[in-house]
Amino acid sequence: MLNRDHDPIIFQEVGGVRGLSDLLKSNLDKGVSPDEDELLQRRDIFGANTYPRKKRRSIWRFVFEACQDLTLVILMVAAAISLSLGMATEGVKDGWYDGGSIFFAVFLVVFVTATSDYRQSLQFQHLNEEKQNIQVEVIRGGKRIGASIFDLVVGDVVPLKIGDQVPADGILISGHSLAIDESSMTGESKIVHKDQRAPFLMSGCKVADGYGSMLVTGVGTNTEWGMLMANLSVDVGEETPLQVRLNGVATLIGIVGLSVAAAVLVVLWIRYFTGHTKNSDGTTQFVAGTTGVKQGFMGAIRILTIAVTIVVVAVPEGLPLAVTLTLAYSMRKMMRDKALVRRLSSCETMGSATTICSDKTGTLTTNKMTVVEAYFGGTKFDPCDNTGMMCTSVTALLIEGIAQNTTGTVFLPEDGGAAEVTGSPTEKAILSWGLMIGMDFKDVRSKSSIIHVHPFNSEKKRGGVAVQVSDTEVHIHWKGAAEILLASCRSWLSTDGSVQPMSSSKHREFKKWIDDMAMSSLRCVAFAYCPWEPKMVPTESLDKWKLPEDDLTLIGVVGIKDPCRPGVRNAVQLCSIAGVKVRMVTGDNVETAKAIALECGILDTKDAASEPSVIEGKVFRDMSEAAREEIVEKITVMGRSSPHDKLLLVQSLKRKGHVVAVTGDGTNDAPALHEADIGLSMGISGTEVAKESSDIIILDDDFTSVVKVVRWGRSVYANIQKFIQFQLTVNVAALVINVVAAVSSGDVPLNAVELLWVNLIMDTLGALALATEPPIDNLMKRHPVGRREPLVTNIMWRNLFIQALYQIAVLLIFNFDGKRILHLQNESREHADKMKNTFVFNAFVFCQIFNEFNARKPEEKNVFKGVTNNHLFMGIVGATTGLQILIIEFLGKFFDTARLNWRLWMLSVAIGAVSWPLAYLGKFIPVPVRPFQSYFKRCSCRRRPRQDEEQGGKS
Repeated sequence: MLNRDHDPIIFQEVGGVRGLSDLLKSNLDKGVSPDEDELLQRRDIFGANTYPRKKRRSIWRFVFEACQDLTLVILMVAAAISLSLGMATEGVKDGWYDGGSIFFAVFLVVFVTATSDYRQSLQFQHLNEEKQNIQVEVIRGGKRIGASIFDLVVGDVVPLKIGDQVPADGILISGHSLAIDESSMTGESKIVHKDQRAPFLMSGCKVADGYGSMLVTGVGTNTEWGMLMANLSVDVGEETPLQVRLNGVATLIGIVGLSVAAAVLVVLWIRYFTGHTKNSDGTTQFVAGTTGVKQGFMGAIRILTIAVTIVVVAVPEGLPLAVTLTLAYSMRKMMRDKALVRRLSSCETMGSATTICSDKTGTLTTNKMTVVEAYFGGTKFDPCDNTGMMCTSVTALLIEGIAQNTTGTVFLPEDGGAAEVTGSPTEKAILSWGLMIGMDFKDVRSKSSIIHVHPFNSEKKRGGVAVQVSDTEVHIHWKGAAEILLASCRSWLSTDGSVQPMSSSKHREFKKWIDDMAMSSLRCVAFAYCPWEPKMVPTESLDKWKLPEDDLTLIGVVGIKDPCRPGVRNAVQLCSIAGVKVRMVTGDNVETAKAIALECGILDTKDAASEPSVIEGKVFRDMSEAAREEIVEKITVMGRSSPHDKLLLVQSLKRKGHVVAVTGDGTNDAPALHEADIGLSMGISGTEVAKESSDIIILDDDFTSVVKVVRWGRSVYANIQKFIQFQLTVNVAALVINVVAAVSSGDVPLNAVELLWVNLIMDTLGALALATEPPIDNLMKRHPVGRREPLVTNIMWRNLFIQALYQIAVLLIFNFDGKRILHLQNESREHADKMKNTFVFNAFVFCQIFNEFNARKPEEKNVFKGVTNNHLFMGIVGATTGLQILIIEFLGKFFDTARLNWRLWMLSVAIGAVSWPLAYLGKFIPVPVRPFQSYFKRCSCRRRPRQDEEQGGKS
């Protein structure tokens, strides 16, 4: 009630935050005990920091949705009529086969579709839970530890910093310049400043500025956020751009199929009712005035079933399914490659990325920082922790600045073990160096108190703190980018403690040290301070006090080494081969950025390391929009950049037609992450604000993982194209064979149940086999896929037409002259027709099985490369073959097929196998550069004929 009502009176009655802490049996400095039994007890009493999930849809819901497919509904109605009329005319024993077979085939299609959709739903739900599992820092037993947001308990002490999400309801213990964005809860985009007068913190809000710590007072559904989330259902039905495009393609093909089926229906009904359709024994099926109503109606229903089944085959409902499958598969595999996808569409877009704007620290480098050089009092320390030449007063002042001007902490175990340092990598490096030069963190912080804090700002590249040392003395400590702080210094501190004026020669000397360190790829951090009169510290509106940042005294500079990640150079080279330009955008010194870029291979030679290849953020920012667009494509490294500079770079690149991927970790990176085509936030160093603005979270902060995401993005597109080629081949072949046979002879070689089986092979099983192909190395040897490039390329059209024409020609020959070719003249007409139709059906299925291998590699001649590594593909091919044998040999009654002898089996397999050498030879046929579809776009051709020719020439 206290936190929900935000009642300050009740808060004061319980004794403020300290009284509340006592009531909750917690400690404001050490937090609660890490003992599991105590944590479990707290969860039992106060609840867990989770909320009830919406009950997930059962598999029966997916079965119901699959049954609502219009073509399947028509088939079920036709099957029901066929079943009832069949049993009425032929008796229950023999009359149920036709209708029952269609019912069984429909059930199989529904079951496989529903199971597939249900599994994808579970995968997306699991990935959504991963997104909500935020990692937070919590103090337990006096030690900062990482924990899941779901593990927080009432009484926990949680440190907060800029960009964090408030993980539970709580009370502010202490904070400096702490500002909270409560828009997610109140709906007002107003930043609320928190202090002891307004200490209430709401779960789900974001820290907009400053830092502090809070006492958790409410978790789970006992918070407003928890109740809100419990009543929200998560939408996992996001449609990606590729799915939308494929839905359009599927609709178009469906309309064509529907038109063809309608024409076939009319032709077959006319033939049937005019007496031109014959039975297998040669007798006329329908004779006006002689044939009974039931029998005539049964014949008409059988024809309707054939027409509807043609629609089932023609409508490629597997296209959107293939996208869902390949995205779900890619998302699952990308998790193993340390990438968590937040937005499905980013998987596809990443395959089109033409440039990656990457941070330096932690992405291209290891983020494991150590101080390796130190310049203090005008002298270089060798080794860097040798401060013996400095007088104690200078060392004490330096240590005071290190201990107080930090958001990190040092924990000393009671058993006397090694000190545990927490904080950002830079903070940890400086604190660790402080310990090496004799800093007692706890003792130093107890001797002085913090009056006011200016948190580190990525715009100004510095952070400051005002410290009350005594009643008569206040020190203002600054820490930040070396050359920026140096510009604010009017004096420097010598090793004997005397303050010396900053002459121009001394300024040049310090600047040379900084440049030398930067050229050695070191991050340069300076320490400066200025004494302040206590009476000049404002007593009111302290939170609005702007710390003095000019007329400072330089204490010294340290150089921090952050080595390049192993494998980054190879990853950058791979991007270059793939046509993806890597650009480094960093807040570090331009010289440091240049050195790291050369080390990573982003810059080739030192000759390239000049403007505009290497540019400072401020220079780029001060240019006009036209000037920025003119040089933006030449920029490779941007140093001393602010988040706004990164945003300007992204906008300029997008205006030049680039598909831009951007990495970011800070709260201020959110606009650039949001503006980019693909925003990539960092899982370890990234703030919650950055993560929420991003499309993909790189869980290990490693640039090599970013390159893997590009690979997977291209794989999604490639897999969809493989499936499209395979499915369209089946569509064209099945439609033409049935239409030609129906119009010419009044019957079709592939009946309704057989066509449903083919539909299952090419839709669900085909999608499973081809949409889950792992990415191949060749993907990174191609250039990015253009956003407006056609889904079906000229190479795919060539492969498709070769296979479809072969299948149509061979199978129609067997359909019309099969009895003679297969030596069936001596058989009865009924048996010969059944044998011939069975053979055509069997050969057709084997053509699809063999063509599935061809679809794996549309552009490569060796279609078998790596096939044994894809166990799912081999399993589906094996299962399809096994089921086909089962259908022909044992399920003849259901499928209206006859058993084939071994010669006909061998011939069926041989007809299918011909597609392999045919595909190999077909790949020697050259294809035009201009997309095949563009020849049919007369309107656009009239408007821009010259432009098309120019683009074709460039391609």
